Amino acid sequence: MMRTHTNNELKKDNIKEEVKLCGWVQSRRDHGGVIFIDLRDKYGLTQIVFDPRHNKNTHAAAEKLRREWVVSVSGKVRDRKEGMVNPKLITGEIEIIVDDIEILNESLTPPFEVENNIETNEDIRHEYRYIDLRRPINQERLLVRHKILTSARAFLNKNNFLEIETPCLIKSTPEGAKDYIVPSSTHNGYAYSLPQSPQLYKQLLMAGGCDRYYQMARCFRDEDNRADRQPEFTQIDLEMSFVDQSDIIELGNNLYKEIFKACGKKLSGKIEIVSYSECMNKWGTDKPDMRFGLEFIDVSDIVNKSDFSVFNDAINNDGVVKCINVKGAAQQMSRKEIDKLIEFVISAGGKGLAWMKYIEGEFQSSVVKFFNEDVLNELKKSVDASNGDLILFIADKLKRTNNVLDQLRCKLGKDLKLYSDDEYRALWVVDYPLFEMTDEGKIEACHHPFSMPKAEDLKLLDKDPLKVTATLYDFVINGYEVHSGSIRIHDPKIQKKVFDIIGMSKEEVENKFGFLLKAFSYGAPPHGGFAAGVERLVMIICGSDNIKDVIAFPKNKNKENPMDHSPSLIEKAALVDLGLDLNNQTKAQLKKKG
Repeated sequence: MMRTHTNNELKKDNIKEEVKLCGWVQSRRDHGGVIFIDLRDKYGLTQIVFDPRHNKNTHAAAEKLRREWVVSVSGKVRDRKEGMVNPKLITGEIEIIVDDIEILNESLTPPFEVENNIETNEDIRHEYRYIDLRRPINQERLLVRHKILTSARAFLNKNNFLEIETPCLIKSTPEGAKDYIVPSSTHNGYAYSLPQSPQLYKQLLMAGGCDRYYQMARCFRDEDNRADRQPEFTQIDLEMSFVDQSDIIELGNNLYKEIFKACGKKLSGKIEIVSYSECMNKWGTDKPDMRFGLEFIDVSDIVNKSDFSVFNDAINNDGVVKCINVKGAAQQMSRKEIDKLIEFVISAGGKGLAWMKYIEGEFQSSVVKFFNEDVLNELKKSVDASNGDLILFIADKLKRTNNVLDQLRCKLGKDLKLYSDDEYRALWVVDYPLFEMTDEGKIEACHHPFSMPKAEDLKLLDKDPLKVTATLYDFVINGYEVHSGSIRIHDPKIQKKVFDIIGMSKEEVENKFGFLLKAFSYGAPPHGGFAAGVERLVMIICGSDNIKDVIAFPKNKNKENPMDHSPSLIEKAALVDLGLDLNNQTKAQLKKKG
């Protein structure tokens, strides 16, 4: 065997044992002729000693060792000398005195050190991702991903789910983003799409009587990259027949508890269930961070009685005034710091920020003079003002007020350290509207057109579709949407009605979804499920704020891989075989050459 132990195994109990270790040279130190290296593998570090008094040949070989060389060493485990113990390492009490060394591979000087805390350009790290992955923090992220997937599989298997793969070469169907297209060499001019999700196929599995399905589904979406978005990603995708929303919530809670337990973490507090409307009213977003308070308070009716024109004008123009009470922050926040908050609000899209401090029984601010005593008393009661509080106001249209105040709330939560990074708080957001109106005045599905309307709202489909509530739910942890799901439409008549409301013609419905409606007409059961984003879960559990950190080989903001230089041009012969236009490739080549 090439090794007897990994580099985090050996301890005082192993002293005097003959061992063989393999790994990379993390560092090399020459102390008065005795050479020390730290040998690293994915498990940890072991200190290796080359002493010319012990073995001249191995010492001579060690003189040329450099960082990231791959070596195999054989020797005996011994105590570290007094005062040389490293309590930060599992192997910190021992070292290996080397009898034999084999250099398995040399390395060029790496572009950056294999350390957790490095300041290296992201594109450089991703160009040399095979080196970047050696860093302990990235090994830990890959391990967390593995634990999430294995614990989810174990839980779902135990609960009678069947793992079934759905196709990756599918018919193009609208899912909210652009499809990635795969041209067919058999049928020139035709193409497959890569799935944005297995949505239709898992519904067809329910129609096929599979009852409980899951898969670790690869999904592909051609959309703008963000910190929590990549063009390809993985979902824990599941679906169940003969269930209602309460069944889904119960199963989801238990699944996430198992996942967090497997990762050595815990969801704290009660997992609340909050309606979409309440969520938007209290936090201005459908994915609030529940680790801290700072709920929004609508004070429009109160402040409209004041003489403060900024508030009056906003309310008279169909806007609102909302505020947050930052408890005890009046003394923490100087005028200079409040001015920085005003700058932040403006950069976030707001028109400005009004503020008041409540100190020793009275409000203090340059705007207080516009409020009479009665209005101030009402305001005090509404915001629950007590000594030392800082009240921050936004006045604007409802949507913009919510958006800006949400960003301000998150900034204050982080800046004032109102939560712990090791805390994980979750909630379910339910009762979403089925439809929403676009800026162009078109009705479209709020999430997707396959969510079942609430039974009591079915009559509104014909009368007032924008008032229809769906059995649709999101699961949110620490301000991130982890999954979205719903009870699906299983009745072809209702599904056709929804397609009609969002403006799809009969021809379009038949072309894109005819096979689904056909399946429903042969007795599909009521069913529902959700799809959890694996990368977002890893990101949350590992405390990262960038999804690229937790993907083995991520794409950059331009959807390129700096390591393998994909996407790349296709050979002309392959394009001819696919019946594609060669002129477009010529244009792409010229554009890339600049």
